[in-house]
Amino acid sequence: MRIKFTVATAAIFALMTMPAFAQHGHGAGIHGSSATSHGNSADPKAAKGSSSNNSVSEKLTDNTKLANKLQSLLPAGTNLQMAAQGFKNLGQFVAAVHVSHNLGIPFDQLKAKMIGPPKESLGKAVQALKPAASAKDETKKAEKQAKQDLDDSSKS
Repeated sequence: MRIKFTVATAAIFALMTMPAFAQHGHGAGIHGSSATSHGNSADPKAAKGSSSNNSVSEKLTDNTKLANKLQSLLPAGTNLQMAAQGFKNLGQFVAAVHVSHNLGIPFDQLKAKMIGPPKESLGKAVQALKPAASAKDETKKAEKQAKQDLDDSSKS
């Protein structure tokens, strides 16, 4: 009887917390709708096309040019669709791929820090995983690379 009660309680808790998780991730741009750790606000142009209701994975399926570019930056055998799950927008995912590649941070570790819980900004995740790196500079660099990738992939 106790096991049934415990399982039922856990199931109810899981169902009750799902709406709270669904409320996150509706920001636009590389940074989402809030400021980054270095104080710059979101640049709507930086993540062109990333504020619609499509998931990051769906956008990658639709944009094979970008998907191929990102796949080349991730370790061989990485499932791009799975890697993209949990990110709030395409710009955030692309920037994370670049930071991982640029600094040699395992992507799964960076992703875990960024999507949480607790969620951390890209800059804070870099600071935690690669303390010797300049989180601010590396974040700016990756965001610039992400913007370039998004711009390049939207051109015919």
